[in-house]
Amino acid sequence: MLRTPEPSPPRPHSQLFAEPGTLFDEDGFVVDHDHWNEALAERIARREGVGPLDERHWKLLHHVRERYLELGGMPGMRRVCKATGMSRDEIYDLFGGCLPVWRIAGLPNPGEEAKTYLD
Repeated sequence: MLRTPEPSPPRPHSQLFAEPGTLFDEDGFVVDHDHWNEALAERIARREGVGPLDERHWKLLHHVRERYLELGGMPGMRRVCKATGMSRDEIYDLFGGCLPVWRIAGLPNPGEEAKTYLD
């Protein structure tokens, strides 16, 4: 007897950020980083299960945004740690990983290959 395959489960971020005419792509990344602000960051943080955002969160988020805008790409984790005075473990404790940092900082989808490094 042939069985019809079950539909694959929806991507978690596509449901979280599925809003018509929204600022987010299907993976939950802000489409245009110029529309980012701290209120939007708080909203994304709640959806990512991070927060509330405190001084340490903001220090990291602003640094990552500034470096992205200067470099046009991802800043290296080692340099981020040095600049913010936070260890890799502290960053993971605050955000659960690099991908949530990228989303909450309002940066555009870095692409599939880069996401594997951020995950």
